[in-house]
Amino acid sequence: MSPLAVLRIAVRALARNKLRSFLTALGIIIGVAAVIAMVSIGEGAKARVAQTIESMGSNLLVVRGGSSSGGGVRGGFDSQPTLTWDDLDAIRDELPSVRYAAPLLGTGAEVIADGANWTTQVQGTTPAYFAIRNWDVALGTLFTESDVASAAKVVLLGRTVADELYGAGSDPLGQTVRVRNAPFTVVGVLQSKGQSGWGRDNDDAVFVPVSTYQSRIEGGLSKFVAGQLMIGAYSTEGTQAAETQIRALLRERHRLAPNAEDDFSIRNLAEMASAATESTQTMTALLAGIAFVSLVVGGIGIMNIMLVSVTERTREIGVRMAVGARPGDILAQFLVESLVLSVVGGIVGVALGIGTAQQLAERFGWSLLVRADIVVLAVGISGLVGVAFGLYPARRASRLDPIEALRFE
Repeated sequence: MSPLAVLRIAVRALARNKLRSFLTALGIIIGVAAVIAMVSIGEGAKARVAQTIESMGSNLLVVRGGSSSGGGVRGGFDSQPTLTWDDLDAIRDELPSVRYAAPLLGTGAEVIADGANWTTQVQGTTPAYFAIRNWDVALGTLFTESDVASAAKVVLLGRTVADELYGAGSDPLGQTVRVRNAPFTVVGVLQSKGQSGWGRDNDDAVFVPVSTYQSRIEGGLSKFVAGQLMIGAYSTEGTQAAETQIRALLRERHRLAPNAEDDFSIRNLAEMASAATESTQTMTALLAGIAFVSLVVGGIGIMNIMLVSVTERTREIGVRMAVGARPGDILAQFLVESLVLSVVGGIVGVALGIGTAQQLAERFGWSLLVRADIVVLAVGISGLVGVAFGLYPARRASRLDPIEALRFE
């Protein structure tokens, strides 16, 4: 019997009991849907982490004041003031693995322009910060070292802030904005960076020269850096060497005893990304494993229903054998029925899984990445499950004695 004829007979047999066929495939549908949804969300999370690293710079180190056991390392811009401006100069000038070093001070404040206002992060830094972040302007220019030296009242707007103050796609160059009643001239609008992997809008910020920030925003100068140091190594591979050199230099400068705890913390973005990726992969694998168990349960359901079907269709099998069907034809028919159920269930499960993942992503603001190879693999595995769990019922049907089968009531 030709494969096409076997397929036609199998489809007709399944169509005669549509509800049973659907319930039989339901386990496969749920299993595949769970696999697709979990893996797509997991892959989306990995992609978001990669996007964050790319937007921040994979060779970035962040140095903050405060010991690792204190609250300072968790405080961001409110870290304990143990780092000095001389520390920053020493890191930049003395360490061979460090390419760039820049301070980053910041606070929340209202920015006002032409009657519009927007509350955002106001950050003080130097031009080196934008080199570390691989961040250029979309309009205008970055402020310069001379602007830092003269404490110039100039400002760079993030794209979100520019849109909120002046309208989408606007050109605010040369306009004046006020931050804490101090006027600043807009010299540039930064390129859009989008959201970070932690859900923060990178473009919802404005930047001023760090000296201007100290005098106009903080209200005075201090020998301590009331924020964090952003360090750019020469390469991603060089971040570990840079971290080691920075730690040794700061411990020496701060005169810490050999057994004393660091009064600063260093965060290696590459290591953070690796840890986040490993955590995401572990969670994805765990959830995918649970979903795979549901696939196996679905396969067991197919086997049970197919065994019931063989019993109910014993007389039909006997008639087919009596008119010339060989055991191989019977085996092929039931195997194809099981395969069709599982593959169709897999396809429906893929659609359901993608839809579920999209709904979850929209509801909770997650990233989503549907990989074609995972979709193909899921459908392929569902087909293998169908064949594996349909083999026993198919063999049982093919081994029936035609005479005994015809007597079956």
